[in-house]
Amino acid sequence: MPIVVLGLSHHTAPVAVRERFAFAEGALADATRRLRESGLIEEAVILSTCNRVELYATTSAEPRAAFTELRRFLLTHHNYTEPLGAEIYELGEPHSVEHLFKVAAGLDSMVLGETEILGQLKQAYDLALKHQHTGRRLNKAFQSAFNVAKKIRTETNIQRGSVSVASVSVELAEKIFDRLTGRTVMVIGAGDTSEKTARALLSRGAHSVIVSNRSHDRAEALAKELGGRAIHFDEWHTGFAQIDIIISSTSAPHYVLTRAKLEPLLALRGSRPLLLIDIAVPRDIEPEVNFLDDVYLYNVDDLQGIADDYMKLRREELAICERIIQEKACALLGNPGGRPAGAGSQLAFGQGS
Repeated sequence: MPIVVLGLSHHTAPVAVRERFAFAEGALADATRRLRESGLIEEAVILSTCNRVELYATTSAEPRAAFTELRRFLLTHHNYTEPLGAEIYELGEPHSVEHLFKVAAGLDSMVLGETEILGQLKQAYDLALKHQHTGRRLNKAFQSAFNVAKKIRTETNIQRGSVSVASVSVELAEKIFDRLTGRTVMVIGAGDTSEKTARALLSRGAHSVIVSNRSHDRAEALAKELGGRAIHFDEWHTGFAQIDIIISSTSAPHYVLTRAKLEPLLALRGSRPLLLIDIAVPRDIEPEVNFLDDVYLYNVDDLQGIADDYMKLRREELAICERIIQEKACALLGNPGGRPAGAGSQLAFGQGS
């Protein structure tokens, strides 16, 4: 059974489209089950992050029929009825396997070589494995992907320099404020990425952290780790006059911060700048907030410009990484001497990488 991939990412679709297809973490297991119930999909893993939504699957059906079913599932699950073209890509072997390896190694990420995606991919795979949605083909492919990521991390310099959303956010903050000494940071949503971003800001001189989360116990635990303080989710505006940077990364299906909520609070700040970093998908912060005076709003797509600077520093290493990926993909697909068997004859539509 061939491995196929259908998805959309920051390469092919803006955040305004990607957020429409994001899967809530608690819904992934049930969504994967329903995908397999279609009858055309034998094994499946769903990856949903701020930069991509991808369906990895094996099928005994003709690949074109499998892609049609995967697309139907993705659109129907999210009640999406608007026209879509190149936003969605469809990959058959060997491109599907090579793409999986690139994703695991951070080579398809917004920040070339970043490491957070590997953890997210492992979580997606572990969830599918736990609920018995994977089998021999995907198990072998994902385990190989994790090994490839490790090999690239240890044998190349692709991850040299800033390699995460957190570190890029710090670079952005330092451009807005020149220096971070004495700045107060608020974290809305106590997830892994927002935690790493807060830690990165503190390491560069930020003064203190305020944490707000729907689970107040989790907010208190993170605040304790960061040496800050926790506030209840509905009281995030407390101490707003002292806040310089807000990092928002919740799983809310609607905007957490809107222009109507923020505008009356700005009078408390005088003309001090306020940096908002929205790393949630769906987005937490209403785009119209950016029109307010002295407010600077950046979402995950806006970080691309800074990421591109790092891309230039790593292009020489990219060729080495791609050779490793092709060799490992060949070995996995049974053609260790060269390009995987059938290369050029399989489907590879609308590649995003």
